[in-house]
Parts: sequence; C-alpha cells; structure tokens
Amino acid sequence: MRTPAKVRVGDTPDVRVVGPVSQTDIVRFAGAGGDFNPLHHDPEFVATSGFPGVIAMGQMQAGILAGWVSDTFGVEHVRSFGVRFVAPVFLADTLTVSGTIAAITEADGEALANVDLVVTGTKGPVVTGSATVVVATS
Repeated sequence: MRTPAKVRVGDTPDVRVVGPVSQTDIVRFAGAGGDFNPLHHDPEFVATSGFPGVIAMGQMQAGILAGWVSDTFGVEHVRSFGVRFVAPVFLADTLTVSGTIAAITEADGEALANVDLVVTGTKGPVVTGSATVVVATS
C-alpha cells in the first residue's frame, strides 16, 4: 500500500491536462462503456439536437477525473467520490483536471481530506465534484 499524500488545507496538487479531445477518444470510450448515443458520434443527428457539434459523454470526463484522484492520492486511499456535470465537452476541447484540499478531519483513526474537484474545458468548468481521501498531515 502506498503512503498517504502529505497535504494541508489549501493545497492544490499538480493539475493534469488532457486533450484536445478527438473523435477517436469519444469512440474508444463509447466502446469501453457501451454508450452509443448518436450525440457522441453522428454529426447529422447532432445537427438536429441543438448542440453545435458532437459532444463527449459526461462519464468520460468523470473517468478522467477519477483517474486523477486515484493517481494523485492512491486508489486505496479514496473513501468517496462524486461529480456533477455542468457543461458539455466538444471535439478539440482541452481539459484541465484539478483539485483543492478544502478541509481535513479525522474519523476512525484516519486523517481525511475533502478535495474540491473541477475539470475545466476550453470555455470553463465542465465537471465539478468532491472526493474524500486518506492523507498524512505531518
């Protein structure tokens, strides 16, 4: 098991930049997750939807964010993870994944950090969320 990350309130672990998002990225995720909604791959269908172009599925961004959390803190230290989808991601968007240590508490003998999470796309936040992770405080 990895040693818990040493953090303090206000810390912002290294960000991750992903993209630009390509049609191949979306098709790969659709194949892995089974989401074949035409909004994600069919430009003619998308033209009738009100969106200006093909959009990536929200779970793709949530998965990217979950990967950042588990890589940053260790999957064995993740106690909770949740997201809220706030805006669509389009082809060619570049995503920046980040988090801020919002609070540290103790429960059951573990130091737990509440991490405010955000994935920012080309035009602003696309996913927000939070995670609770075991950390070291000294």
